[in-house]
Amino acid sequence: MSFLFPSATITFEAALRDLRQGSPKARAFAAHALGGVTDPAERRRAAEALMGALDDDRPEVRAEACAALGELREVMAIAALAKRLTDGTAPVRQCAAIALGSLGELARGAGFDALVETLREGPADARFQAATSLAEIDAVAAYGPICGALSDRDPQVVGAAALSLGAIGDRRAVPLLLDKLNHEDAGTRFDVAYGLAELGQTAGREILAAALVDAERAWDAVTALALLEPPELALLRGALTNKKVSPEATVLAAGAILRREPGDEPARRVLLAALAARKVHVRGLAVEQLEDVGGSWAVMPLEKLARGGKGAELVEAIGAALRKIDERKREEDDA
Repeated sequence: MSFLFPSATITFEAALRDLRQGSPKARAFAAHALGGVTDPAERRRAAEALMGALDDDRPEVRAEACAALGELREVMAIAALAKRLTDGTAPVRQCAAIALGSLGELARGAGFDALVETLREGPADARFQAATSLAEIDAVAAYGPICGALSDRDPQVVGAAALSLGAIGDRRAVPLLLDKLNHEDAGTRFDVAYGLAELGQTAGREILAAALVDAERAWDAVTALALLEPPELALLRGALTNKKVSPEATVLAAGAILRREPGDEPARRVLLAALAARKVHVRGLAVEQLEDVGGSWAVMPLEKLARGGKGAELVEAIGAALRKIDERKREEDDA
């Protein structure tokens, strides 16, 4: 979890000092910074200091310390992170669960068991994150506890469980998810439909299609529809011309279509038009998609963007896209 600190640098020793005796803001920033330590010797010292910060009297410091320990992936922190799953502040509990998930298989045993207990008995916010983190640690062992969470009283926890089961990929979950597809909560229905799509099931197709015009869910709807075999290309093509679909989701839909149909002209036009979008992040998304699916038809527009003012912030990404396109062309020529 980041508290959106401004970009700044701090030395390792200064971070350790501030974590011990700085102001609350300085302590939180120091914890955040220590999560990026890479030197092996410094990593251990950072982890020890961060474990001490898990008992800080300020929740923002404890939350940042949890997040940083997850980034460091230090096994020695597992017990301390597990303890914070019962912290009195929701963001701290959530960051502790996320950190344990970040440790992956390293957290098997005590970390996994603590998350199972949290999924059964913890507050809703912690149960929600526990479902995701368990799947990251041990997908096979997590299957049973996560299936049990489909009966949770909180709809967001049910949704998180559905998404985790989709990520695990065990098709035994299909009938269990189908049983939740008519859940009373709209967000949960969407999560169940997404989970089913990850398992190759089209039963939630209409729910996903309806979400294409939902600004909060359109991106995920496109992603899920593209997962289906065969992918729902008709729905994705419809998103290209639907003004109610966000520009971001439209760009993603165009990329998804071109992964399956490289010669699709409407999808190509959407990506090329997005290179001139007013918002830089939309232009950036178009460049990212072209890196994956662009051909010779995209080279000149990308080079033009790189030379113009709208490409000033994207030069590096444009260069990567052009190199990838050239690499694909050479592979095709050699085939």
